[in-house]
Amino acid sequence: MKAKLTLIAALILIPLLGMSQTIDDEITLIQSEFGMEKRALVEQYMGLSDTDAQAFWPVFQKYEDERRAITRERLKLINDYLEKFESISETELDAMVKRRLKVDASMTKLHSKYYSQFKKATSTTVAAKFLQLDDYIQTTLFLALLDGLPFLGEK
Repeated sequence: MKAKLTLIAALILIPLLGMSQTIDDEITLIQSEFGMEKRALVEQYMGLSDTDAQAFWPVFQKYEDERRAITRERLKLINDYLEKFESISETELDAMVKRRLKVDASMTKLHSKYYSQFKKATSTTVAAKFLQLDDYIQTTLFLALLDGLPFLGEK
């Protein structure tokens, strides 16, 4: 599964670094493509019983809707960084760092909120397993994006 996820990240997210459409169009396309792949990965990994599946998927959809909004902000931030990193001012950099911290806090808050909902709908094990998988997916995709980003001061 790890190899499949890395390949998905490379094929779907890396083109973000060379966008030709608007950032919103690109993000929508990426999220649409990855959304279908993610559901298949979750379905395969979770191995839910019929009872758990009936309770899990509606919560998953609500979670994904909220997660996509947070991810959209993360991708916009990365795009802003790419556009400005060579000549970013201290004020702009400070604002970007604060945006990044806000995005991270939003994701943590989302996980906390939905852990409770998944646990209530299914079980502690199912909720924990999903969050572990989602953390892995999000971290893998984020690392794939970071790998292509230049450090401050690089040309």
